[in-house]
Amino acid sequence: MNDVADRTLAGILLRLLSGILFTGMMVCVKAASTAAVPLGQTVFFRSAFALLPIVAFMVWRREFPRALATRRPLGHLLRSGLGAAAMFASFAAVARLPVAEATLLAQLAPVAMAVGGVLLLGERFSRHRAAALALVLGGVAALVVPDLGHARADGRVLGYGLGILAALLTAGALVTVRRISRTETPASIAFYFVLVTTLAGLATLPLGWVAVSGPTLGLLILSGLFGGAAHICMTLALRFAEVSRLAPFEYVALIWPVLADLLIFGLPLSGGFLVALPLVLGGAGLAALEGRRGLTRPLRQ
Repeated sequence: MNDVADRTLAGILLRLLSGILFTGMMVCVKAASTAAVPLGQTVFFRSAFALLPIVAFMVWRREFPRALATRRPLGHLLRSGLGAAAMFASFAAVARLPVAEATLLAQLAPVAMAVGGVLLLGERFSRHRAAALALVLGGVAALVVPDLGHARADGRVLGYGLGILAALLTAGALVTVRRISRTETPASIAFYFVLVTTLAGLATLPLGWVAVSGPTLGLLILSGLFGGAAHICMTLALRFAEVSRLAPFEYVALIWPVLADLLIFGLPLSGGFLVALPLVLGGAGLAALEGRRGLTRPLRQ
């Protein structure tokens, strides 16, 4: 293999690994929610322990603390605030939904970001964006409509709403990343996001945290370690391989949440999920294809 092929293969393997780590994080968060751990407490542990692998990675690359210098503190605050709100909404969604469905709803973010580029950055509303929007709206309808009107599904409907809100907030955070990345390093963007979410989680302490057992504490710590490591793997994957090369592996990344639901939580796949899956991923794929053509350049959180 030549160097280009080697780097592309490394990027693909890192993308696959990031999907496994992200699923591990979501499994830990869902398991902690069944132990009645408050949402803010979960966010705190996930963020605080994510700092460890991120800082270790920066030290290994000799970027710490030099890379933390910033000329856009307000930009970091806006991006981190949106990201923190997205994390709260996402974790609240996964507490109410199967991991696979919560993960699928997160795929709305690239399409919402493409639409946000039109509304906020004056970008062109292309056919790709229109088709992507139509596909994801159809997918969301296929997922949500079967549960509407069922009293026993009220928690799931709320979970769908929170998952969609998390995707919209994530898209807003990524649009902000696009703006500040002209002057700010990826390391500083990641570090300040995790720092702000840690403080946001800590701010919920007066609302009442609970004493956790050893196994639950282990789950909370692992959620942070998995989340931080997943971010590093994704960052490296995007450095080694083009977005268009990695886009097909978004489909592979959804295998792990499906297996987690089936094998760990004993949750069957719903008919709505099976119908929504190709629609939502097709919309996300179109958004990625548009980015490949230079009409938009989406960035990962």
